Amino acid sequence: MNNYTDSFINNIIEFSNKPFTVAQTHQAKRCLLDYLGATIAGAQILSEKRSLYIDALGKNIGDVKVIGCEIDTSVERAGFINGLNAHVAELDDGVISGIVHPGSPIFSALIPYAQKENVSGDDFIRGIIVGYEVATGLADAIQPSHKLKGFHATATCGSIGGAMAIASMLHYSIEEMKNALSIAAVSAFGTLKVLEDNSQLKPYNVALAAQISINSVAMAKAGFQGPDDVLNGSRGFFEMLSDEINFDFLTIQKNEVLAIERVYVKPYAACRYCHPGIDAALNLMNKYKVEPATIKSIEVSTYDIAVKHHDHVLVANSSSAKMSIPYSVAVALITNKAGLEQYTDEFIFNDNISSLARKVKVLSNDEFTKLFPKYSPAEIVVETYDGQRFNEKINNPRGEANVPLSDDELKNKFSSLVKFNTIKDFDSAKVIYSVFNLEKEINNIFELI
Repeated sequence: MNNYTDSFINNIIEFSNKPFTVAQTHQAKRCLLDYLGATIAGAQILSEKRSLYIDALGKNIGDVKVIGCEIDTSVERAGFINGLNAHVAELDDGVISGIVHPGSPIFSALIPYAQKENVSGDDFIRGIIVGYEVATGLADAIQPSHKLKGFHATATCGSIGGAMAIASMLHYSIEEMKNALSIAAVSAFGTLKVLEDNSQLKPYNVALAAQISINSVAMAKAGFQGPDDVLNGSRGFFEMLSDEINFDFLTIQKNEVLAIERVYVKPYAACRYCHPGIDAALNLMNKYKVEPATIKSIEVSTYDIAVKHHDHVLVANSSSAKMSIPYSVAVALITNKAGLEQYTDEFIFNDNISSLARKVKVLSNDEFTKLFPKYSPAEIVVETYDGQRFNEKINNPRGEANVPLSDDELKNKFSSLVKFNTIKDFDSAKVIYSVFNLEKEINNIFELI
């Protein structure tokens, strides 16, 4: 019987030892900047709950900084809090084919360890690229069955990706890497139950993934041994978490586009499934200048997997609004925006926006479903009370690899998110400079965030 874990580990090590191109390294820096912006903004959003959480557990003193906060703590707690902050704003990157957000769990775990171990910029970049490749490769191999069974790949695959990112950054041995992967795999968990009702627990899945990554590499370094083939068998990672497995994705191809080059960057503060509808709505309004008060009904057609848990018209808090296509489309139609501000109580409980959201019907389109995940299409049809109909269709939302945000757009996104945070005084220009000169500026980044 093939030992899938050994094959995967050998492939990871081979991949981690190859040189990366200038473009791949630049993309790793872009992902870092995007992560930092989302996390710094998230630190503001969760400031009150985070304080109560820390008070409940007691102080945990250490020399690792929590991003966006005036807190020094242990590696483990920093990773956990970073994970909460990274995902709460719904502005973190993702890979649509794997239905996974690799950046939030990987960076949340990688940055505290990099601070503790005083790693070089080159080693940190290696950890980033390896982590993205592992998390996305695993997610691609088990999706969409993994999601249909109710699992959150950002949590499950992110735990393993984060562990492999740290282990690669720190040049772990083959045995240590295998044990770290095994420990992460038997611990990896996180369900999409967090999307239901008005739950605010989606960021918890990311926080736990970062914590698992950190504990896994620490236990592996301490000599804890895992099962011989944790990925395979009736109680292995694959069969427990998916009904269909595509093993081709477990071979990291040397000559193909890397996972980190396939990530999307979010221009809007909502679940990615909402973005095609938002883009279509914004395009429609820019073309036709429809007066929202004249709208009788709105239909949004999109791919099947985006509909369930994202078609609710009633929202009670920011978490629910960020998961709602109807709310996202309504707020975009009325404000011509879908940023962090548009998902605050001021807009969520606005009568005009709520009324328009109730007019939105989200439908599954068979043709669009066949196109996913190569494309993430949506079409919006707006009908007014006087019988006029307006429609707009897009194939992929802004931020995908084939319609990317420019470096300048990414920098502007970062700067706007940093301004949202009032906990610390950030120098956006210095952070941006340090990130794009990461090889020499890594320690400055940790000081600045």
